[in-house]
Amino acid sequence: MSRGRPRGRFAARGATALAALACAAACAQADAQEPPSVTPYRPSVSTPAELSAPGYLEFELGALQTPAPQRRDSLPYAAKLAFDEDWGLRVAGEAWVRTRDAAGAVRSGAGDTSVVLKHRLDLDELSALGVELGWQIPTGRAGLGAGTAAATVNAIYSRDVGAAHIDINLNATRNDVTLPATGRVATGWAAALSRALDERWEVCGEVSGMNQRGPGSASQALAALSYTVSRALVLDAGLAASLHAGSAGPSIFFGFTALGPRLF
Repeated sequence: MSRGRPRGRFAARGATALAALACAAACAQADAQEPPSVTPYRPSVSTPAELSAPGYLEFELGALQTPAPQRRDSLPYAAKLAFDEDWGLRVAGEAWVRTRDAAGAVRSGAGDTSVVLKHRLDLDELSALGVELGWQIPTGRAGLGAGTAAATVNAIYSRDVGAAHIDINLNATRNDVTLPATGRVATGWAAALSRALDERWEVCGEVSGMNQRGPGSASQALAALSYTVSRALVLDAGLAASLHAGSAGPSIFFGFTALGPRLF
């Protein structure tokens, strides 16, 4: 798994960048009186029906390391803005990606970008539905992104069960261009269960998967732990591993969700 440099260098670089940005975000809120709480979407694959605080920018940034045979390091990000309690917009992508294939070839640069419009519908005090319409823009360099535009629709069901919270996502993605013998539509699913351990710590478990004609199906399990520093800052870290036999070791991730400035 070595790439000719210490494995911890990427983690150290990512940790330094995340710590600096997290501190900056926390300082920006230091003078605010009782700011709203952030609504983390990371680090799970699924997203909740809930939107972030209306009128406030909310930021997410993380570091993700995926093992061989094709080593992939990335810095995923997201910027969220809710117009009200029921409508919001999210811009997400990978600020930086570095890959190394089995032959030793290395590529690095920015990844793809997605724009997502979200609508939330309350069912009752404990549950809600959500729908997301997303557009993927192939901004990544060759070999670092999907290489094609795509549109995604994602249906969400969220429910509070005591101290636990459940998020279930079902989605379909249509790619503009496909390879021979490859389907144009990929379907995906994710089910996450999170539970508060106390006022600051929360644990999350999730299973997710996707299927597409040609590449076939894939699924993974994820486990994460988050820590609430304040209403304006939540840290997270965890592991994700494929559920298919013979797959490489787990991916490692960490990051944060931070409240930004109020726009309206």
